[in-house]
Formats: sequence, structure tokens, C-alpha cells
Amino acid sequence: MNIQNIKIRSAILGQIRAFFQANEYLEVETPILAQELIPESTIEIFETTFSSEFHGERQFYLIPSPEVFMKKLIAKGSGNIYQITKSFRNSEQIGKDHNPEFTMLEWYTMDVNYLDSIKTTEDLFLSLCNKDTPSWFKPPFIKMSINEIFKEYISVDLLKCQTRILIKIEAEKLDLEIENTDTWEDIFNRIFLNFIEPKLPKNRPVILYNYPKQILCLAKELKGTPWRERWELYVNGIELANCYSEETDSEKVKNTLDTEYIKKISTSRVIPDIDSNYNLIFNSDFPECSGVALGIDRLVMLLTGSSSIEGVILFPFSDTLIRDCHSTSSETE
Repeated sequence: MNIQNIKIRSAILGQIRAFFQANEYLEVETPILAQELIPESTIEIFETTFSSEFHGERQFYLIPSPEVFMKKLIAKGSGNIYQITKSFRNSEQIGKDHNPEFTMLEWYTMDVNYLDSIKTTEDLFLSLCNKDTPSWFKPPFIKMSINEIFKEYISVDLLKCQTRILIKIEAEKLDLEIENTDTWEDIFNRIFLNFIEPKLPKNRPVILYNYPKQILCLAKELKGTPWRERWELYVNGIELANCYSEETDSEKVKNTLDTEYIKKISTSRVIPDIDSNYNLIFNSDFPECSGVALGIDRLVMLLTGSSSIEGVILFPFSDTLIRDCHSTSSETE
């Protein structure tokens, strides 16, 4: 624990709030306990039990992001909103970039798309810069499409790899062993993590945009293409933010939620309840909008020059594991 870094963190949070207030975003505070979640097959969640003498017992879940509530606020006419909140993800590695409990900044801007949100994010970064800020943090961001970077780094044209068989062939050329159970998305992710992500530029922030539509999420499909209106931001090689043009078609939202829920049944330890009527908030009054989720702990780690998020959060989970390990060791001596 580094108290000086915690002071810097506090100042950064103040700067973030000042930026959004100056740009007329409404700050909101939604629950971290939810009775229903948006199912995401790649994310494991924490489950807990509400127990009451008068209401019996019910299962609740710690949110992996505030999205489920923030979109309900948008449907109510909130306009531009932002939130800094605790979020939780289970069954992930613990270390330099990960803590099961983490702080997320999430904001939604009305009547814009994912490309417009790049400018907002650049402006946010500029508001956090001072004379000592390293150049690799400063805008303008480098912007490359996923297909451009695949072609440049490994000479793979994703336009020609739209089936599992074709992307499997490219993966095997790279000496990756592919299992029969691996999906198109699994193969893509293995290629990306092994051959793309480690080579990303570190001299400036990098936006990777237009992700393959095979990677199911609540981002709009880019018309006439095999891509989704989505980008991710990397700073100094670290994944920092994720952005969509949010899907607003009720039927497409329902299909995505149903598909992800079925996947979770077969792959996840905890299967959250879902709101079967959630898609109905996406009616004709729901505005076109873009949402960005950004990891605060990683942001502060980068701005303080820390080697791990453990240096910029109070009482990291790893401390608990080390203490428990020492306790167990003492008991067995």
C-alpha cells in the first residue's frame, strides 16, 4: 500500500468528475447488488444470499459492471450519464492487472456512436495530463482496425477467415494447437493474445476498432460488414477501456441475451437470473448512444508509474491471500 499513490488516485478521481461535470454529464450511483444481470459467457460472477425473516431468501449477484442499471436510466430519459463504481469478477487471475474487486468508470453519451466516443476519451485523457505526464499516455490516439492490425502483424485477412475452418487454418500456420471444442471466437482470441496484443505500440495510446461480429456482445453490427461498432483502448500495452455503439434493437438485444445465457448454463459456475423483459426497455424512445467502460485502477497505475494495481488500491485481494497462506503455513508447522 502506497499512501502517496492513494493521494494521487483521489486527485485523479476529482479530475475525472470535474471533466464530466464540465461536459454536463449526470453522475449516477446504482446498486452493486443485483437480482438479475446481463449474461456474459466470458465472465464469472460472485453470488450471495439475501436472508430475511419476512421475505425469505433470494440470490443476488455482485455486478461485473453497472451496465444493467445504467441502461434502465437511459430508458427513463437520463441523458448523458457517468458513474464511478466498484465492480466484481470471479475466477480471474490475481496480480499486476487484476483484482476481483475493482473500480470502473462507465459513461454513456446520447446521439453519438463509437467513433465519436474516441474524441470524448481523448479529451478526458487531456484533462488528466500535466507537464510530467509521459508521452505514451497523451493523445492523439493511434487508431487501427482489427483487420488492419491482423494483416500488418501476421498477414492474416480476417475478411477471408469468416468460418471456423478458415481461421483454424491460419491459427495452425502460427503453430497454435486448436481443440475440436474451440469456437471461432476462441481461435481468434488465442491468435490475438499470442501474436497481436504483445506487439501493440507503446509510444502512444492505441485504439483497436471494428471487432468481428462473431464475438457476441451488445454492440451494433456495422452495416454491410462482418464487424461490430466496438473499440478497445490499450495504453503502454495494457487494456484499459472498451466501447460500443450500443445495440438499441429490442429483438437483437433479446437474441444476444438468450444466446449468452445458454452459453453460461454450460460453461459457468454461477448462472445469474436474467430479466426476461430487459429487452423491452429498448423501444422507439430509447436513444442511440455509445458507452465506454474504463478501468480506474489500471488508469491510476499507469499515471503513477506503478508496476501493479496493488500499489494504487487499498487492501488488495492479494494481501488477503498472502495472509491466509502465512496463517495456514504457521498452523502446519
